[in-house]
Amino acid sequence: MPEDEVIRLARRRQNLERRALIFQYIRDFFNEQDFLEVETPIRAPAIAPEAFIVPFQSEDWYLAASPELHMKRLLAAGYEKIYQFSHCFRKGERGRWHNPEFIMLEWYRRDADYQKIIEDTEKLITSVAGKLGFKKSIKYQGQTIDISLPWPRITVSEAYLKSAGWDPTTKNDPEKFDVDFIDKVLPGFAKDRPTVLLEYPAEQASLARLNPGNPKVAERAEVFIGGLELANAYSELADAAEQAKRFREAIEQIKNEREQVMPMPEKFLEAMKKLPECGGIALGIDRLVMLFCDAEKIDDVMAFTADEA
Repeated sequence: MPEDEVIRLARRRQNLERRALIFQYIRDFFNEQDFLEVETPIRAPAIAPEAFIVPFQSEDWYLAASPELHMKRLLAAGYEKIYQFSHCFRKGERGRWHNPEFIMLEWYRRDADYQKIIEDTEKLITSVAGKLGFKKSIKYQGQTIDISLPWPRITVSEAYLKSAGWDPTTKNDPEKFDVDFIDKVLPGFAKDRPTVLLEYPAEQASLARLNPGNPKVAERAEVFIGGLELANAYSELADAAEQAKRFREAIEQIKNEREQVMPMPEKFLEAMKKLPECGGIALGIDRLVMLFCDAEKIDDVMAFTADEA
């Protein structure tokens, strides 16, 4: 073994030990609430087609970009509260906060919406923080962050009007949305508190349902702490016909932009006919570990990144 690898892994040991504790405390949290830990395939014949996610192929199948479709099939079969730590794979995602292979924590509740799932998230992160020895605040990259509940909430419309001077829920401009988010909106979030960003434009609903009282927005929320995007929550869409329509649009966009033909996830769409009202979330475990280890980059909390494997 090269000496530089020995030194690198020795430097990461404290963070990797804390990472193991975080996994343990998360399991404790969900098990105490009678959630069932599940395992679903990381290789499948079809995954959710999403224009901004480039999957890895494995022969004629795909490595999972998320366990979402299989977990919802479990909900459709009568499971009520489930969670999973899943290895996920996405091409081209490498940087300070990204690695092509990463761990996603996803959980789903029957008879819940995205607001309930955000409450779960608040309780989960503060529970883990408490067991790690933090009280009402944590320190990340020189900033003290008050994590006492409840966390501040702001809608996409409010955040963009405040920081960028326009409303994405009335004007669909995906490129401007992304640029202004990085340059204006995210820097405008309070640095000493978490931020929950709610009610994304309907065009960015993905697998979330639209708000019945305002169909211009989706019941979707994202959680940000210390500048890190940690989690993405939905009130899950349970309309198979609408989901098939969204998938067809995404498949066409992928074909036009990447010249890649993605299959329709037929088994999932069939299961959706029995999908109950539910809420779910995807939380990036590696980023959560970064937060609790005060780590500047994702490399510091993984034993082997894509560059080191």
